[in-house]
Amino acid sequence: MEQNPLNFMRGRDFRMKVAGDDDRHQRGESNNNQNPHDDDEPCQDARWAGIRVFQIHDTPHLLFARTTLMNPLPHPEIDTKLEVSPEDAGQRLDRFLAGKLSAYSRSRLKALIEVGHITCNGIAMTEPSSLTRAGQVIRVIVPGALPATLIGQDIPLNILFEDRDLIVLDKAPGLVVHPAPGNEAGTLVNALIAHCGDRLEGIGGEKRPGIVHRLDKDTSGLMVVAKTALAHNALSEAFAARNIERAYHALAWGILPPESIFEGSIGRDRRDRKRMAVVTGQGKHALTRVRTLSVHAGCVSKIECRLMTGRTHQIRVHLAHAGHPLLGDPVYLRRIPAAAKNLPLSARQAALDFPRQALDAVVLGFTHPRTGEMLRFEKNLAPDIVQLLDTIGV
Repeated sequence: MEQNPLNFMRGRDFRMKVAGDDDRHQRGESNNNQNPHDDDEPCQDARWAGIRVFQIHDTPHLLFARTTLMNPLPHPEIDTKLEVSPEDAGQRLDRFLAGKLSAYSRSRLKALIEVGHITCNGIAMTEPSSLTRAGQVIRVIVPGALPATLIGQDIPLNILFEDRDLIVLDKAPGLVVHPAPGNEAGTLVNALIAHCGDRLEGIGGEKRPGIVHRLDKDTSGLMVVAKTALAHNALSEAFAARNIERAYHALAWGILPPESIFEGSIGRDRRDRKRMAVVTGQGKHALTRVRTLSVHAGCVSKIECRLMTGRTHQIRVHLAHAGHPLLGDPVYLRRIPAAAKNLPLSARQAALDFPRQALDAVVLGFTHPRTGEMLRFEKNLAPDIVQLLDTIGV
């Protein structure tokens, strides 16, 4: 019989309950996630019968700290300068570069532009659609390729459950999920490679963790990561079929109705390609259901969000578009909200200076890909958001 050498749970005051012991779990709620997931209709009792429910109480977030790399990052593959001729003037920047650097795809060059690897007179050119001008001297730096096997790094992780197939963890704010241009190391994937070591059985012929969904860098909360190909395939299909339960808690400016539905297609903001926006005539359909949990100081709402679709920055975009941006959002909160004037000076400063979007993934439920057992994890709100609420008051 196949042995499972690793099956443990970590975290302070970690409690396991069976659905039915708590009325909240008897009621059940819908499955909604950042990838296209389940809708918000109440679950049937039979679906959750026998589910193992994990409630994590007072689990401290471990602050992310970048560590020294085990191996240095590769030297640049290209560091060159290109002068724009009169014939090339007026082209989109990404098209100009693609014509001069045929070894690289336009999408690859576009990504390099967006992360600041293309400069002119020492200033980063971050807009792929910007037009070239005759006489410009454009410097192109193409980083060397990452090793086929990513390096492991000793980064603290708050792991709540782990077995042969998967890991459930509480991601700290500030931790990027996957290496990418501009964040080649110091990521969750690097941390998991170091944590798992030889226990990773391999996905796609490489010993690496399988990322089946993501949280933004400054969004905290529950994630599940695959350790085996079996788990990776099954969880990916579950996310695509919306058979995963997820819920977020957040703080938003203003007073929202008890229940709200935000609907509007989401696409790239035409004025700022790093932002998403509610758009008409293009973009992807998006729908978010929001329930108000409490109102603080008459100007801040604590809300629960469930996604009917999975679009980039969906919760943040929908709420900002409706005039209720999340506290601390560095991208979608661009002016001081009128509601902030209702707060005392110290509370107002704390709310306006909060260093990240006040968004935390607090519920995660799924079927175990090997055993078929239903697992449900529920955590307390992130400590920094709790502290902010205490400062704002009631």
